[in-house]
Amino acid sequence: MPADRGRGTGLSPQNRFLPIREVPAPEHFEHLPEEWLEQSHVTTQFLDDDSQSIISENDSPDVYFRFSLNPYRGCEHGCAYCYARPYHEYLGFNAGVDFESRILVKRNAPALFRKFLARPQWKCEPITFSGVTDCYQPAERRFRLTRGCLEVALQARQPVSLITKNALVLRDLDLLRELAARRLTEVSISLTTLDAGLAREFEPRTSPPAARLKAISQLAAAGIPVRVMTAPIIPGLNDSEIPALLAAAAAAGASSAGYVLLRLPLTVEPVFRDWLARVRPQQVAKIEGQIRQTRGGEFNQSEFGTRMKGNGLLADQIAQTFRVFSRRLGLNEPHVPLDTTQFRPPRDAAGQKYLFE
Repeated sequence: MPADRGRGTGLSPQNRFLPIREVPAPEHFEHLPEEWLEQSHVTTQFLDDDSQSIISENDSPDVYFRFSLNPYRGCEHGCAYCYARPYHEYLGFNAGVDFESRILVKRNAPALFRKFLARPQWKCEPITFSGVTDCYQPAERRFRLTRGCLEVALQARQPVSLITKNALVLRDLDLLRELAARRLTEVSISLTTLDAGLAREFEPRTSPPAARLKAISQLAAAGIPVRVMTAPIIPGLNDSEIPALLAAAAAAGASSAGYVLLRLPLTVEPVFRDWLARVRPQQVAKIEGQIRQTRGGEFNQSEFGTRMKGNGLLADQIAQTFRVFSRRLGLNEPHVPLDTTQFRPPRDAAGQKYLFE
């Protein structure tokens, strides 16, 4: 099914947890005028998420952070390749168009974050914003939950790192500058292509490449450590851009770089392959073949140690290219160490310290 303008997919893949399968019945629409069908589109719904916790803990050796904070579930960016799509199935939605049009909003995220940090058992260590969906997706302009959580972090001197592909991060430059001055933050900007047309196709509601480079530049100028993430690298599509991506990021002021090879777990696979067939039909065989070359003949590997980087000759070539150019451009530094010694339990919204938890 074709995607609406500004959507990454029009698919509604079967939720693997639900026994009922929805099947389109074209005859139900035969009587409708063509112009009505052309105007129909999926609108974004914002649904309240009443979760009573805001921090997730992960024990994956492939991920550099242990704790993460996600103010939203689902993501308006609509990236066709997003590994987080299957998480929406746990909520009773599908990983296709539902993921990018039914956004769950944790309206009390700052309060939950404050409560978490005030617990006597919390032993301070860095927390990453957006371990799953982007904390600066378009919904953030309206709900300002990420900003609210940054205000809590600054009050508590809690170190945080952020991952985003949206230049909206610049809105919070005032808070990030203060956090960085205390060695309490690092920002990672995802940069997947320098081709604005390609970006619009597979990341339809994200900031264009030029805006992301501008964000890197302004963050770096404000003294905020910036890491560029060339993620995901899609063999046969954007892997040839690695040298140019790293050069542009270095010129903008990034201090380090990382990458993740495309992986297509569960229902991400049909969404991405449908996108590829619609948008790059002449390249399907090449791209799918090269993805399989890096994934042991499959479209995904879930094993620790290989799921982020792949294996095989082509995956090794991509890794080598990334290493050579990141070293040449001075981007081979590790993550900036954040200071955990300044932490102080936050006060509640009224300014009172928590007495019991």
